Amino acid sequence: MDLVISENLKRIRYNVEEAKAKYRKSDDNVSIMAVTKTVPYERVNYAVHEGITLLGENRVQEYLEKKDFYDKNAEIHFIGHLQSNKVKYIIDNVSLIHSVDNIKLAAEIDRQAAKIGHCMNVLIEVNIGREESKSGVFDDNLDQLIYEISQLKNVRIKGLMTIPPIGKSEEAFYKMQQIFNDLKAKRQDNIDMDILSMGMSADYALAVKYGSNIVRIGSGIFGARK
Repeated sequence: MDLVISENLKRIRYNVEEAKAKYRKSDDNVSIMAVTKTVPYERVNYAVHEGITLLGENRVQEYLEKKDFYDKNAEIHFIGHLQSNKVKYIIDNVSLIHSVDNIKLAAEIDRQAAKIGHCMNVLIEVNIGREESKSGVFDDNLDQLIYEISQLKNVRIKGLMTIPPIGKSEEAFYKMQQIFNDLKAKRQDNIDMDILSMGMSADYALAVKYGSNIVRIGSGIFGARK
């Protein structure tokens, strides 16, 4: 048994439910994703046995080394920076890619998905703090990128993802919520603006306040990375 994971999940679920009770509708669904970067598959599987149904992968190579050992009850999302030449390795293994931020990557996802007769669901990563050190499209280029990706036959936009600047989570989450709601109201073709993926170990409860329905938690579940 891994009591650290059990106790952490109890606390996280309590905090998510408390945030929902204060700020959200009672029937809103918020998924807790276990981010598996550097975590041995045995501990990941323990989290699945404790009720986690969604895993987030950051690195293609690490995922390929662990995927065959994962509990098959868990759904896999790719959340890390993805290079175009690595798409082929994950296209038939993950159900959602969170980190699409340019048309070149989206086009390669489209090409690889077509090969297997599949439509890949993606989120557009928004660099809401306009930080040069981070991936993501700037918000003023978002509409153009969404339009370009929406023209691809084998890619479907399901929502947005962001990582806020350190110390500016609330401001960033508020702005993302406004952007997400505005896009959702437009009802564009080949776009289901259903998912807002934001919030990590340090700020997930705040993200729930501002509409996140996937929170991505690594150290909060598994402890500090070694």
